[in-house]
Amino acid sequence: MSVARLLTDDLDEAAAALRAGGLVAFPTETVYGLGADAAQPRAVARVYAAKGRPADHPLIVHAPEVEAALSWAQRVPAWAVQLAAACWPGPLTLVLPRAAAAGLHLTGGQDTVGVRVPDHPLALALLRAVGGGVAAPSANRFGQVSPTTAAHVLAGLGEALRPGTDLVLDGGPCAVGVESTILDATGSAPRLLRPGGVTVEQVQEVTGLTVLRSDGTVRAPGTLAAHYAPQARVVLADVGSDVLTPGHPDDAPTRGLLALADVATPAGWVRLAAPADVGDYARVLYASLREADALGLATVVAVPPQDAGLGGAVRDRLARAAASG
Repeated sequence: MSVARLLTDDLDEAAAALRAGGLVAFPTETVYGLGADAAQPRAVARVYAAKGRPADHPLIVHAPEVEAALSWAQRVPAWAVQLAAACWPGPLTLVLPRAAAAGLHLTGGQDTVGVRVPDHPLALALLRAVGGGVAAPSANRFGQVSPTTAAHVLAGLGEALRPGTDLVLDGGPCAVGVESTILDATGSAPRLLRPGGVTVEQVQEVTGLTVLRSDGTVRAPGTLAAHYAPQARVVLADVGSDVLTPGHPDDAPTRGLLALADVATPAGWVRLAAPADVGDYARVLYASLREADALGLATVVAVPPQDAGLGGAVRDRLARAAASG
């Protein structure tokens, strides 16, 4: 594999690759996505193959504006239109009844489709240049840690991409760092399928409706109990927990700590990150888990932030990573 042949900052080249049926990993404000032209079933099938993604896991269709995104759906509730107008571009995915254009190759066999407008200038420029929807899950092997830089994409998927056909569009680090909020928008009120960059409080403020919890009717990306996992075992701990008490000195170099800056590092442990606030925690989360594997750590002890706002999304990702251990 030639990294130079996969990595590009040429927008026209990337758009041409998508139109020709190739795959393009591209940056969004959340994480990097592995994109294919949503109207080309063979290209979309290659996304599933490259990731090792089960066929019943739906994809999200990305579009450059509200009208284009909602064109993939039908019977859109008024509250969902209102929310799209307020939150797009942004880290929000709406799951809606699919229109005819949203074939089952995109939806995991469901009669619903997830759509969103990403808040990243390069992603929006790419989508406008392509002139259609781009189906894109996160650009990593299924169940593993999501990528927030082009280097992460190459490290995880480089061998699955085809030089001369596929590309990685480098747009720098992702600003949010965790995946989009996913809402079931098929009913009279929003139903939370996955927490993310748009908070429950924001949704309720815009719509005036109470956000309901998932009832399991609609499948959505990133909602398996075990997901987002590094090779290291992830253990969750509260401040003051016995887990944070130093054990045998020989064990210390195999343990990494991920916690807000005001949490002290036990003697001999590796400090993976010391984020200043919850937004910083989200931005460094996946890079820190990758760093643990690069250092060969056996265990990552994570002290999650408070379960409020974006903290809910961070806690969700950490809980799923811990469930994989």
